[in-house]
Amino acid sequence: MNLEKTTLENLRQEYSAKSLSENQVNPNPFTQFDIWFNEAMNSGILEPNALTLATATPEGKPSSRVVLLKDFSENGFTFYTNYNSRKGQEMADNPYACISFFWLELQRQIIIEGKIEKVSTEESTRYFQSRPKGSQLGAWTSPQSEIINGREVLENRLDELEKQYANENVLPKPDHWGGYLLKPTSIEFWQGRPSRLHDRIQYVLENNNEWKIQRLAP
Repeated sequence: MNLEKTTLENLRQEYSAKSLSENQVNPNPFTQFDIWFNEAMNSGILEPNALTLATATPEGKPSSRVVLLKDFSENGFTFYTNYNSRKGQEMADNPYACISFFWLELQRQIIIEGKIEKVSTEESTRYFQSRPKGSQLGAWTSPQSEIINGREVLENRLDELEKQYANENVLPKPDHWGGYLLKPTSIEFWQGRPSRLHDRIQYVLENNNEWKIQRLAP
């Protein structure tokens, strides 16, 4: 036990790949995100669009999970899921969330806080029907976050759906499935630096809809 604790205490990585300053970043945080995201995609990182989504109940009980970013623009950041899942229920009751990206290979992290709203049914349907058929079937199969009596519940339901839609590649979108848009109020860009003195540049949306750029202590 002591050996395991000592080993964990000694686990560390020195970060020294790059730096980040207020003078380096783009005045527009969405442009800066686009720059970093493209660098992540071109670096060979597996699923650079994987993000951690943190939500909370109205009482403040938090939960988090990994989902995939599917679109971003100056309107915000879009991902899709089951409306009836735990995260869906929490976002319905408390429409504030935080998403974060961690790209270890680039020694970078992005943390985005904001308010959640659903995307339109038309946009959700367009994206749903662009997915592989297996993913469409999966959305119909799983009562996400509900307790089930074994994997055979899913397998039996999937078998039924595969037979039902055997001759179709495009399925109707379930009413319980669709997209969410996180409209940011703050976006932080984190670049790892030596001695844990990391660079943290934060954009904060002010009342006049202008973005204020400030440095945070690591």
